[in-house]
Amino acid sequence: MAKKLKILFLGGVGEIGKNMTALEYGDNIVIIDCGMSFPTTEMPGIDVVVPDVSYLSQNKEKIKGILLTHGHEDHIGAIPYVYKDIAAPMYGSKLTLALVEHKLQENHIDDYKTVEVKFRQKYEVGCFKVEFIKVCHSFSGAAAISITTPKGVVFFTGDYKMDYTPIDDQLTDIKRICEIGEKGVLLMLGESTNVEREGHSSSESKVGKTLDFLFEQNVGRRIIVATFASNIYRVQQILTAAKKCGRRVAFSGKSMKRIGEVAHQIGELQYDENLIVDINDIQKIPYDKLIIICTGSQGEPMSSLARMAMGNNQQVSITNKDTVILSSSPIPGNERSIYGVINNLYKKGAEVVYDTMGEVHVSGHAFSEELKLMLSLVKPKYFMPVHGEYRHLVKHKKLAVEMGLKDENIFLPNIGDVYSISNKVVNKCPKIQAGNIFVDGVLLDDGDTVVRDRLQISSSGLLIAFLSVNFKTGEITSSPEIITRGLNFSDSFIKDLKQLIIDTIKNINIEVVDDYSELKVIIRKALKKVVINTYRQTPMIMPIILES
Repeated sequence: MAKKLKILFLGGVGEIGKNMTALEYGDNIVIIDCGMSFPTTEMPGIDVVVPDVSYLSQNKEKIKGILLTHGHEDHIGAIPYVYKDIAAPMYGSKLTLALVEHKLQENHIDDYKTVEVKFRQKYEVGCFKVEFIKVCHSFSGAAAISITTPKGVVFFTGDYKMDYTPIDDQLTDIKRICEIGEKGVLLMLGESTNVEREGHSSSESKVGKTLDFLFEQNVGRRIIVATFASNIYRVQQILTAAKKCGRRVAFSGKSMKRIGEVAHQIGELQYDENLIVDINDIQKIPYDKLIIICTGSQGEPMSSLARMAMGNNQQVSITNKDTVILSSSPIPGNERSIYGVINNLYKKGAEVVYDTMGEVHVSGHAFSEELKLMLSLVKPKYFMPVHGEYRHLVKHKKLAVEMGLKDENIFLPNIGDVYSISNKVVNKCPKIQAGNIFVDGVLLDDGDTVVRDRLQISSSGLLIAFLSVNFKTGEITSSPEIITRGLNFSDSFIKDLKQLIIDTIKNINIEVVDDYSELKVIIRKALKKVVINTYRQTPMIMPIILES
């Protein structure tokens, strides 16, 4: 039977973040990216969300390599949590691998292999020939990936933009992309994040000019800039602007300090050691001679900026002498958290500058005209839009049709989808197990149940019933006790519930009840029925039975 080229979607389609795709041919699998996403408000208490890699784990012996387009969290953040299940050599640029290695070491994973890639150079990974191509993004060393398979070339754009004045002078390698397109591309997977934004994205260098202006306008004030820790280009521009105006710089936030140090060690972040002051020593620096670069541009509750806004940051207390610059734009869904932080900063007297007030941020993702340019360069036979919510994928498909691609040659994947691809046809295969795995300190084996329980408790309350039973005689040896949280039951109703528990046990034949679990179910059902009928509420009900 002829081998098939399959593409498997484990994340990053129909959603923002958690990017992970795989190619499979015979006994060969390569994985492209391994990212995480941040929890939504419907995931209380969850730290991060990572892809379900069950299929890959079951086929671990086939995995020949993990190809990383760049080092943002939505592309590498899941690696510490799932690497042991998919262990294989990891290919990426210098900074990407430096951040990955730091993550693995923090999680006490030492048995790994990395391969630092050079752009335009080909690497044999199993039966695949892999080439990394330089693209502009908000991360140093970001790449598109061209994979030559036995059935044809599959081209992953990764996250990119067409920046013609990048701060590191490294342009998107349009020439090489064009050459690959001219030779023929079977399938292109193109990022869709900014498909709704018309025209061209602004250059990263524009932010530097804005920062220069804002620093000049805030003479006599301390300046705090919040941005993504992994946006090394942005951090570099803040450092450069700080040096121009004679200010020292402190990093605030664990990830900001860690990534800044790693990037500096490998030469990706350039600054004089004397420019930096430890965050614990900032009281030694005059107020108007200091810039603090911190995490928290998305309003993350435990971030450095959020703790400053709440007055819980041990090193930094916000006053009316502070100007806070949020050098980012809101990730969809984070708006409420961000504006909550902004409001708290204003309450403490700070001046706040954010995206709607000036060009303090530019996107690292291609706008519609840049997406069109990529399609015209690659000229794929088949096209799959990725890296976006479903509406983004639909609009990217429409844009591709406008560019001349045939409607029947464009496919909108969902998580868990598998397609087989040849030069003649694309077929949909049976889905694989895929979806979300929740991390709350550790990977949760049954995260869906944990989250569902937390949501039920937060929305409907909790009722716990304690009682002690002699299982041989069915006698209740201590009166039931009831504890409620998030409920407003009357004392008389609580008393009725206690009596209901007593009557329920008296009315059953204890000899036919197999164990305590079955007795808990009987009590739970009885309590649930009465609570619903009386209060129209459905709290989580937890009977706890002690053996007499």
